[in-house]
Amino acid sequence: MVVGKGEQVRAQLIEAAVRLLADEGPQSLQARRLAREIGTSTMAVYHYFGGVPQLLRGVAEDGFRRLTRRLDTLPTTEDPVADLLRQALTYRGFARENPHLHDLMFDLSAPAGHPESAEGEASWPAVAFGRLGAATERAISAERLDRAEASDVAAQLWSAVHGFVTLELAGRFAHADPLAEVLVPLAANLLRGLGDEPDEARTSIESAFS
Repeated sequence: MVVGKGEQVRAQLIEAAVRLLADEGPQSLQARRLAREIGTSTMAVYHYFGGVPQLLRGVAEDGFRRLTRRLDTLPTTEDPVADLLRQALTYRGFARENPHLHDLMFDLSAPAGHPESAEGEASWPAVAFGRLGAATERAISAERLDRAEASDVAAQLWSAVHGFVTLELAGRFAHADPLAEVLVPLAANLLRGLGDEPDEARTSIESAFS
């Protein structure tokens, strides 16, 4: 597949933005600085994206693509609940490694807005959520969780983990061991509330967090 100049420049600008985010934070995402990073004119940002806000949406989309690729490296085991928990830990690890990108993906640092996708294609946020939904469906089908709409249960799980990760990145758990004293009990309480047996939940947690 031949990549056109426009797509190449777009990709270079997004890559430069991701790199600057990691190194210097969201204040570095300015059209002139981004253009200088890849050796082009400032007008390239406006020509290929329409402006910095649209470029930020592209960066957020790329963040969800990277997260999805990370989730896709996880093995599928015979314990669907442990697999769910490993997704949560992977999400946490991704956010800790890319805190500024994580914040941008969820409009916590700059108004990136909702990432867009080509017509007829699912956006990368939807694809990432789909990975969680599929894992949740496995846990429901295995009768580890109460029968319910998988997407609704997945939304509850993501909400809990996202809240934990956001607070952790903000340094709100300085008084505690976030993993042992917050996330593990949170996982146990959530699983029991969703219908899992306490002993089975404990086994899955030990498997995923070991």
